[in-house]
Amino acid sequence: MDEKTCCCGGEKQTHRVEEERKRLMNRLSRIEGQIRGLKGMLERDAYCPDILTQSAAVNAAVNAFNKELLASHIRNCVVRDVKNGDEEVIDELVATIQKLMK
Repeated sequence: MDEKTCCCGGEKQTHRVEEERKRLMNRLSRIEGQIRGLKGMLERDAYCPDILTQSAAVNAAVNAFNKELLASHIRNCVVRDVKNGDEEVIDELVATIQKLMK
């Protein structure tokens, strides 16, 4: 990605290539479907361990989404900003990782 396709200066924003956006949106759509499935299980009074198993699958799917987005951020935004002398991005990355690990 070039500078125009990642985090922009003043107002932070990430411009993604269409392929990446599609891939991330597909992941979120699958997660959304899993959440609807969880709600349905609860409405049907499904057995608690079955609901918990599905909930764990949702957590794994969200974690996979986060890993993919984080990897893209590091490869593109963080690398570019460090090359441009902006080392503040490292502190931001550390804070983001700490939030993900809670």
